[in-house]
Amino acid sequence: MNDDLPSPGDDSDDLGDLGGFAPPPFDPQAGLDTLRRSVRDLKLAEREGRFEWKGLPIATAAVDGAGIAVQLARKPLRSPDWDRRTLKNHADLRRWTDDLRKRLASWTDVRSDD
Repeated sequence: MNDDLPSPGDDSDDLGDLGGFAPPPFDPQAGLDTLRRSVRDLKLAEREGRFEWKGLPIATAAVDGAGIAVQLARKPLRSPDWDRRTLKNHADLRRWTDDLRKRLASWTDVRSDD
C-alpha cells in the first residue's frame, strides 16, 4: 500500500469535492454592495439603511463581522415582524435575494386582488 496517498475518509484535503479549487472568500462589504444592486433592480428604495416598497420598510441589511445581517418583513406593514438571518457566503446572498423576490411577487398579487 502507498503511504503517500490519503486514506479513505481522510478529511485533510477539503478541496477534493471542488476539483482542487476553493471558492473565493466571502467579502461582506462586496456582498452588501451586490445586495444593494439586486434590491435596486427590484425597484425598492433605500432610506436610512432600510429598503422600502411602496413606502413600507420590508428589509434591512448591514455588515456584521464576517457576514451580512439581514432582516426581511413577513408582511409589508409600518412596523413589520422580521425574519432575521446572517448571510455568510454568496449562496446565502442569492437565496435571500430570491426569497425577497418571491415575497414581493406574493405581496403584489395580494394587493392587486383588492
